[in-house]
Amino acid sequence: MNAVRPAPRIRVVLLERDGILVEDVPDNADPGRVAPAAGARETLALLRAHGVRTGVVTRQPGVARGTLSQADLRRVDERIEDLLGPFYVRAVCPHAPEDDCHCRAPRPGLLLWAAGRVCTPPERIAVIGADGDTVEAARRAGAHGILVPTPATRPRETAAAAHVAPDLHTAARGLLTGPPTQHVLADERAITEAYRTA
Repeated sequence: MNAVRPAPRIRVVLLERDGILVEDVPDNADPGRVAPAAGARETLALLRAHGVRTGVVTRQPGVARGTLSQADLRRVDERIEDLLGPFYVRAVCPHAPEDDCHCRAPRPGLLLWAAGRVCTPPERIAVIGADGDTVEAARRAGAHGILVPTPATRPRETAAAAHVAPDLHTAARGLLTGPPTQHVLADERAITEAYRTA
C-alpha cells in the first residue's frame, strides 16, 4: 500500500508590491509616500518566524513610459526595505503592456526569474497578489497563486482565482502548513464583499 506523501512545504512567498505590501501609489517616485499596507508587517514577521523567505514582485510600466526613473524606483524600494525588509529577492518588470515582454504578468517570466534567484522550484513558491494577472502568472510558472482582493480587484478576477483570501495575513497563515488546497481560504463574508466590488 502506497503511503500518501505530505504536500511539499512552501519555502518562498513572493508578494506583489503595490496594493499588497504597500499602499498603491501609481508611478510613485517619492519614498515619503511609501506606507505599508494593512497587516504587511505582521504577515512578514509571521512568515519569517517560520523560516519562509519573502520576496517582492512588481510591474512598473512608468519606467518604460518615462514617468518613473530607475533611480526613483531604487529609492522607493530602499524605503520599502527599510520599513518591511529584508527581502531575499526583488523582481521588477519595467515594461509597458504594449512592449509585449516575457516578464509582465500574466506571463510567467518574472516569477521564473525570481525562482531562479532564490534557487527554489516553483512548486515550493507561493505568490500573493491583488489582481488576476499576478495569480495567472503564478499558475503558468507552476507556483501557487493566492488573490487578496482590494478595491481595484475586478469581481471576475476574484471569481476566476483558484485561491482567494480576504486579507494578507490569512493568505500567509494558510501557507504555513503547505500549498493552498481550497478556493476560499477564510471567512466567506469578506469574499462575498470582494465579489461586489465594482
